[in-house]
Amino acid sequence: MRKVTLQVTGMSCAACSARVERGLSKIPGVINVAVNLVSEKATVAYHPAAVAPADIKQAISKLGYQVAVAVDNGQPDREQKQRQQEINRQRYYFIFAAVFSMPLFVFMFATVFSLEGLLNLALFDFKVLLVFATLVQFIPGWYFYRDAYASLKSGSANMSVLVVMGTSTAYFYSAVVVFWGEKLGLCGIHFGCSAMIITLVLLGKLLESRAKGSTSAAIRKLIGLKAKTAQIIKDGQKIAVPIDEVLVGDVIIVQPGEKIPVDGIVLAGHSTIDQSMLTGESIPVDKMSGDEVIGATINKLGTLKFKATKVGRDTALAQIIKIVEDAQGSKAPVQRLADTVSAYFVPLVVLVAVGSFLGWYFWADAGNITQALVVFTAVLIIACPCALGLATPTSIMVGTGKGAEYGILIKGGEHLEKACHLNTVVLDKTGTITKGKPTLTGIVAAGDLPAPAVLKVAAAVETPSEHPLAQAIVNAARQQNITLLEAVNFQALPGYGVSAELAGQIVLVGTSKLMQKHKIKLQSIAEQVTTWEEQGQTVMYVAADNQLLGIIAVADTVKENARQVIQALKDINIEVWMITGDNRRVAETIAREVGITKVLAEVLPDQKAAKIQQLKGEHRQVGMVGDGINDAPALATADVGFALGTGTDVAMEAADITLIRGDLQGVINSIKLSRATMRNIKQNLFWAMIYNTIGIPLAVFGFLSPVVAGAAMAVSSVSVVTNALRLKRIKL
Repeated sequence: MRKVTLQVTGMSCAACSARVERGLSKIPGVINVAVNLVSEKATVAYHPAAVAPADIKQAISKLGYQVAVAVDNGQPDREQKQRQQEINRQRYYFIFAAVFSMPLFVFMFATVFSLEGLLNLALFDFKVLLVFATLVQFIPGWYFYRDAYASLKSGSANMSVLVVMGTSTAYFYSAVVVFWGEKLGLCGIHFGCSAMIITLVLLGKLLESRAKGSTSAAIRKLIGLKAKTAQIIKDGQKIAVPIDEVLVGDVIIVQPGEKIPVDGIVLAGHSTIDQSMLTGESIPVDKMSGDEVIGATINKLGTLKFKATKVGRDTALAQIIKIVEDAQGSKAPVQRLADTVSAYFVPLVVLVAVGSFLGWYFWADAGNITQALVVFTAVLIIACPCALGLATPTSIMVGTGKGAEYGILIKGGEHLEKACHLNTVVLDKTGTITKGKPTLTGIVAAGDLPAPAVLKVAAAVETPSEHPLAQAIVNAARQQNITLLEAVNFQALPGYGVSAELAGQIVLVGTSKLMQKHKIKLQSIAEQVTTWEEQGQTVMYVAADNQLLGIIAVADTVKENARQVIQALKDINIEVWMITGDNRRVAETIAREVGITKVLAEVLPDQKAAKIQQLKGEHRQVGMVGDGINDAPALATADVGFALGTGTDVAMEAADITLIRGDLQGVINSIKLSRATMRNIKQNLFWAMIYNTIGIPLAVFGFLSPVVAGAAMAVSSVSVVTNALRLKRIKL
């Protein structure tokens, strides 16, 4: 399966985006389609053996829209330029329509209030007014005709169909009155009505386009963080090269105040780095030899020399931009309501309008074709579903963009919506509740070897392991300047520990389960183990050739804000659980320290996902928070998986929401953002529906003029986008 993102221009309402989705879904080989009306992008998943991107583009073109492969996220200028060109075009058409509509509006005003002095002006000769109306109807109004034709040609109807039907009815009826009114017994011209509707709709589209441009500001802000050049060392000389020419392995020099150009590893130097633009963390981070640096962050103090490890699309910034772009182009499940309504809405409105015309002409005001046409036009115009199509995607775009500002990367609209409904959050212990940087706190020998020798054996065996507990033992040995032998045949035993061969002996380092599995007796040190575990320390057993050599205690400290965040989760009615592979006594000690009462202890890595599934089976909406490789299956199983950005790439890939800062506060912020966004979407859907719910009956019963209907329709679209933009002001 492959994905292609296409830029689709010319969509005017929810019916348009729904039509593109239906059209593409019918193509053999297309698996999934998501069309975003606001970003004007279509993301298509397809089988390359069955269909090519060229076929997909051709299908969109046949539907009457302009299509191109979306620009790469590293080139924002082109897309911004296209949007500005569209705004300029709409501004030109609106000004043109407004200028030539003004005399028509003045005439309509003078007619309503019987201002004879105005009506006798030569400017208001019917044939002069016809010229003005024709210019408005077929120059700026031609966009609606072209769009309506393409829509009807593909077998559906959209907003433009309603505008064309309504304005054309008023225009052509008035034209007939001008030339043949006396012969046919018709009177009353409505040029002002048709021209003002087109003008007001164009105004609404102009304001809407300008507001929609603001929804993607987060992407432009992220792209703007990129450094433009890098100082690389080549043949002993320092030369400046464009950022796109930096290669993996290049050695780069960064002076104080400069941006880190790409991701890399520090080779020399010491400095503090401002990472706030990516993580939201305001406190600069110390960096020295061996530390990772992230492209687009700012070097504050010292000079750093580092080796580039990720460039171009592989950098952290590029990946963040990609995640935010994908999320902004995705759909939330709540949008299905708008899509379903819009699919049937336009045809239904046409039927209501025709029924209203017949009702007024034959019964309500029999024989008065003018009144019947006014009602017919008003019904068509007030019912345009523009706002309905904008209600959800605008909020999703602003919400995901706001999350990115706070270091919260949400992979899609459905995850943003699901986070709103969570009632249970499961926290992994090591690296999530605790700092994940344990230190050695004690050694007790159980055999003939002294304690330093036990540490030497354990450290030699644990050297190949990347587990935090293993690294604590290895670091302690190095600090004591212990020379380590090289172990062979190393094997990691997930959930148990490790084994390796050292000086001809099989050495085991791990949990009591590992010892019991090999029938190693533990009674001699049971009392010491109990003491350590009651203090919240993790005990690791060391054995050689099935004989216990000793035990090592390792302690991990709880994150400073863990208790505060857990209490905050409880305050918003979320039940908090802790899950760990550690033994129950240690787990419960840590849980008590942070205020958790629900503990899942001694859970093997392959059992974590099953435990999450079990909680989901109890009719819970479960969020899982973790940072390790062994958390990945559980993160994928949960309704919403939260990966701490300080953790592994695998965990981040499996999660639905990545917290770049690696701070538990991000979980609370994600849920707050989700709830605020969903509340905003519901407000938008309410306003989108209320205009039609109130407006259509008023129009049917003759209480709403077509011009007012046009204004209301424009206001509904602008109000929805403006309301979505309020999310930018939310404080997390």
